[in-house]
Amino acid sequence: MIKNPILTGFNPDPSICRVGEDYFIATSTFEWYPGVQIYHSRNLADWRLVARPLSRASQLDMRGNPDSCGVWAPCLSFADDTFWLIYTDVKRFDGNFKDAHNYLVTADSITGQWSDPVYMNSSGFDPSLFHDDDGRKWFYNLVWNHRATSLGQSPLHSPFGGIALQEYSPAQQQLLGEPQLVFSGTEKGLAEAPHVFKRGDYYYLIVAEGGTGYEHAVTHARSRSVAGPFELHPDKYLLTASESHRGKLQRTGHGMYVETAQGEAYHTFLCSRPLDGLRRSPLGRETGIARCQWHDDGWLRTANGSQQAETHVESPQDLPAQKIPMADDLTLQHYGFSGESLPIDFQWLRTPIPQRLFSLSERQGFLRLYGRESIGSWFEQSLVARRQQHHRYTASTTVEFDPVSFQQSAGITAYYNRHKFHYLQISHDETLGRVISIMSCNGDYPDGALSYPAGPVPIPAAGEVSLQCTVIDSVLTFAWRATGDWQPIGPALDASVLSDEGGRGEHASFTGAFVGMMAFDTSGRARHADFSYFSYQPHSQPA
Repeated sequence: MIKNPILTGFNPDPSICRVGEDYFIATSTFEWYPGVQIYHSRNLADWRLVARPLSRASQLDMRGNPDSCGVWAPCLSFADDTFWLIYTDVKRFDGNFKDAHNYLVTADSITGQWSDPVYMNSSGFDPSLFHDDDGRKWFYNLVWNHRATSLGQSPLHSPFGGIALQEYSPAQQQLLGEPQLVFSGTEKGLAEAPHVFKRGDYYYLIVAEGGTGYEHAVTHARSRSVAGPFELHPDKYLLTASESHRGKLQRTGHGMYVETAQGEAYHTFLCSRPLDGLRRSPLGRETGIARCQWHDDGWLRTANGSQQAETHVESPQDLPAQKIPMADDLTLQHYGFSGESLPIDFQWLRTPIPQRLFSLSERQGFLRLYGRESIGSWFEQSLVARRQQHHRYTASTTVEFDPVSFQQSAGITAYYNRHKFHYLQISHDETLGRVISIMSCNGDYPDGALSYPAGPVPIPAAGEVSLQCTVIDSVLTFAWRATGDWQPIGPALDASVLSDEGGRGEHASFTGAFVGMMAFDTSGRARHADFSYFSYQPHSQPA
């Protein structure tokens, strides 16, 4: 059996493709750098992160991008012995405009060097590329209507201007002709994320609808032409949790079809696992997969006949039991910093110039963070972190840091965005000397008001300090030690606010919680901090 989610912790908008016996899924990374996560599997059950292709300034520079902007909804495909990746870089969130720029990069292999981008258009987000049997290539994307008088309200579809189509010429590296509107969606509204595949005489169009919250859905339609008109699926939605809100997997939507070499049908989708009793999802939007069947009427439906996604689905026949160590097992994940690059689980925010943020060579065996802008910066922030993949975990690190000003800080943070974080920091107090304290932001907007739940507490004037963050469902606690046993610090904090639904609510942010190492120096002196390791220990999860 395949256990859902197959990609745990902030892995939304899954675009899947099969190349021979290999399966690849690309997911959105938003403001986290490098851009786009690509996973590999041989059996649809076991997945390994193998690449983040957008890794240099010519491909992606997100400095200044607001929270929950950046790389949205990549589309990964394979044709002509080439991997094709379409992606959006969204530069604005609030207000009527999105300023969404769409690009194409290519590569000979998933883990190889990806090309510099080809600019496609800026008319909206969620682009995709379909390779037809005759060799022609078709570009679909949502058209954003900035004239809308209400965003996400009534009428629901007002800013979502429909799905448009243009032909793409690889020879000319540009779109041809004028865009043609081909689909407007159902009464759910907010039609986005188009993907197209062909089966028999029909072109099948997949879109996401209802917004990426609890009314989300996967909608299917078909036509005998790439340009429509598209006939709506008789059930409208292949997957949605909006009718029951009872399953463990909620907010299901935004997926893509894949077929095994043996002809078995599957469909990816994004989903979330809210905390019990709360409509809050710190793990963000994750990736699941559904087993499907083709019916005599030529329409795809789930194998269980339900629009509600299942936590376990039947595996494909005759595919290998790959036995990749799963990301959601309970194995301690201990990271050292002796290599030439960061462990692949880690990312940073926005900038394509990471050498200004950190070094793995300045002090052998340590991750050195250079204090840059504040913990809420949209430009240059020294935060190196990994996804929260479990509702219960403990993370720890040891840091050497010698601040001489209250403007200098380093520590461990559970971080969602500039308005939602908890941060255990070492800093300097004019009276007490080197101190430890907690800085929090509980989702206040637009002010981003800080609170200080604990400290400052004096600590030894020199030497390494170990820091620990423990999350049990909606409760977060910190501890520290210079020597001896762990010492708790501060009250229990609200971990649930570090979620899509925390603060302004589910449609105002849609990434996921991270935990990692942070340093800032708002004096501009770039005081550095040296971290010797980082560990992430999942706890047993409730049934």
